[in-house]
Amino acid sequence: MKRRNIFIVTGLIFGLTLITTKNISAQSTKKEKRLVEDCQEAKADFIETDGLMKNLFNNAYGYAIFPNVGKGGIGVGGAAGKGIVYEKGNIIGKAQLTQVSIGFQFGGQAYREVIFFESAGAMKKFKEDNVKFSAQASAVAATEGASANVKYADGVMIFTQQKGGLMYEASIGGQKFNYTPF
Repeated sequence: MKRRNIFIVTGLIFGLTLITTKNISAQSTKKEKRLVEDCQEAKADFIETDGLMKNLFNNAYGYAIFPNVGKGGIGVGGAAGKGIVYEKGNIIGKAQLTQVSIGFQFGGQAYREVIFFESAGAMKKFKEDNVKFSAQASAVAATEGASANVKYADGVMIFTQQKGGLMYEASIGGQKFNYTPF
């Protein structure tokens, strides 16, 4: 009788674990699907703003799109966002963007960011989490014709596109990325 009860309890625990794992997996898949959709919309918006960016998306070795980056600060600031990473046009993983900045800053804003990788080597550095950018120094605002004269620096090119908000800043900070393959 005791042995039977142990099997029943073990079976119930195993069954509940499978159900819970399946639900968590389904939620993660749903969030990732929404993130991919947001990235597709962001890509279309970047191209609509500057038609020449279509060539960058087509010719870059890879790129990472962060469709929703939130940034805010009062003295000390920060930003964060999630994105999808593409290599040769195919989705290969996701990335987390974080940023900390210090200096005069007040407000909040939301923006998009796309990072283009010129070569396999530049992309490898990003995937190995060896990339840190000073966002204020290296990002170009995506406006009509902005991509015409921009060149890769160390195999990387960054564009941002403001979505909303207002932020006053004269700060020093940098972005850090954490890549996770699918």
